Amino acid sequence: MSDAYWKIWNPDVQAKIDKDIEHNRKADALITINNAAAGTTVKVEQITHDFFFGAHIFNFNQLGTSERNRKYRELFGTLFNSATVAFYWREFEFLQNCPRFKEDYWDTENFWNRQSSPMDLPHWRRPSTDQVVEYCISRGVRVHGHNLIWASREGRPLWLFQNLIPEEKKKMDQYITKYLDPYDILSRETYTELYKNISVQQLDDEFPNFSHKIKELCKKRIVEIADYYGDKIKSWDVVNESSYDFEHGLMIPGSGFCKSRIGLMPGDYTYEAFKVAGKLFSKDVKLNINDYNTLQSYPDQVNDLLSRGARIDVVGSQMHLFDPQQCLDIAEGKDIQTPDSIWTIMNRLSTPGLPIHLSEITITAPGDTEHGRLIQAVIAQNLYRLWFSIKPMAGITWWNVVDGGSIKGEPSVSGLFTRDMDPKPSFYALNNLINHEWKTNLTVKADKNGQIKFRGYKGNYKITWTDKSGNLQSIEYHVK
Repeated sequence: MSDAYWKIWNPDVQAKIDKDIEHNRKADALITINNAAAGTTVKVEQITHDFFFGAHIFNFNQLGTSERNRKYRELFGTLFNSATVAFYWREFEFLQNCPRFKEDYWDTENFWNRQSSPMDLPHWRRPSTDQVVEYCISRGVRVHGHNLIWASREGRPLWLFQNLIPEEKKKMDQYITKYLDPYDILSRETYTELYKNISVQQLDDEFPNFSHKIKELCKKRIVEIADYYGDKIKSWDVVNESSYDFEHGLMIPGSGFCKSRIGLMPGDYTYEAFKVAGKLFSKDVKLNINDYNTLQSYPDQVNDLLSRGARIDVVGSQMHLFDPQQCLDIAEGKDIQTPDSIWTIMNRLSTPGLPIHLSEITITAPGDTEHGRLIQAVIAQNLYRLWFSIKPMAGITWWNVVDGGSIKGEPSVSGLFTRDMDPKPSFYALNNLINHEWKTNLTVKADKNGQIKFRGYKGNYKITWTDKSGNLQSIEYHVK
C-alpha cells in the first residue's frame, strides 16, 4: 500500500476504530459461580458471536471435487456463522408450480463433479434449497434467504410473462421484453419504442387481468416459501434493489403496474411484498430490504414504507469493488471507500433507526498475483475493522468466497480462496479478526462472593470451573 493509503488509514483513524469496537461490540458480564471458593480459577470461553459474519453459499457441492467441496462446506460454522442461500425465482422455479426445494440428481455433488463447464449450466450457483438449509442448520449456522422479490431478469422466471393470460400476452408482445438467450444469466432484455413511451395508466387499462395475475403470483411465491420454511430461515431479503424505482416515482400506490427500469412489475411491489411477508413470517424472522444504493433516496424509501405500516427489520446495503482498478486506486490512496465516506454512508443509512446488514461485499484482488492478493487482504482487514466498529451494523456478508465461483461478468479473483480452495492472505486476515482478535477467551478469579467480572465480545460463552467439592462445573452465559 502507498504512503497515501496509510495517510488515510492513519493511527488516529485506527484508534477511533478500536475505541468504537470496544464500546459497540463488547459488554460487561457479572456472573455468580455456584459453590466456588474465593480465588477459584474460572475459564471463560466465547463460543459464538452475536454479530454475524457471513457469506453466500451458492457454490454448495459445485466446485468439481469432493475435497474442494468439503473445504468449502466446512467454512460455514468456522469462519462464517451466517449463510446466504439462493432463492432467485428464475432458477428456483424453472417450471411454473415446480419449486426446487428438494435435491434432484442435477443438484448432487456427483453431478457437478462430472461437469467440464459448470458455469454454463443454468443452475450454477443455484443449488436446490433444502440440502443447503439443512446443512447450515446442522452446523449451527444462521440462514439468510436471498431473495423473495426482485424486478431484475434474475429475479423473475421466464414463464412469468410468457404463460399468463394468452389473449393479453399476445397484445403485450408488441411492447414487452424479448430475451436474447433464456439460459444466459447475463442476457439483456430489449424493449420496443412503444413500451418505452406507453404510460402506466395505459398499461393498467389495456392489461387489467395481466397485472392482477402478476401480483397474485408474486404473493403466491412468498406464501409458498413462508409456509414451507417457517422459522427455519432466520432472515429474508424480502425485496431486492428497488430504490431506483422509488426514487424515480415508478412505484405508484394503487397502480396495477410498475414500469421498473429493468422490467414490468406489479405496481407498488415493494410495499405489497412487505405487507404479505409481514403477515406470514413470525417476529423471530427478520425482514430485510436490500439495495446497492447508498444515497438519501434509499433511507427515504425505507421511511416511506415504515410510515405506511410495512414491517422492515433490517436495512441491507451492498459494497462491490468489482473492478480490479478500484482496488489499485485504493492502494494508491485515492478517495474510494475511505473511513470518512463510509461513516457518512452508514450515518445516512441508519436514519430509519434499524440495524444494518452489509449484505453483499466484493473486494477484488487486482491481479492473480501475491501482490494483488496482499492488496485485497489489507483492504479487507481495514474495511472489516471499520464496519465492525459501527454501532448499528449487525453483520457483514462476503459475496464470492471462491475464485471462479461467480457468475459471468463478475471478477474471477474476488474470493478468499483460489479455485482449488487454497486460502489467500485475505482469508487469514479475516480469520485472525473473527476467530482470534474478536473473540474473548480468558481466565478470571472468583471473588469472595463467588462472582466473576469481565468485559467481552457480545455472544454466547461457556464458563467452566471446579467447585468446592472438586467437581468440574460449566454453564452457558450470554453477554449482550
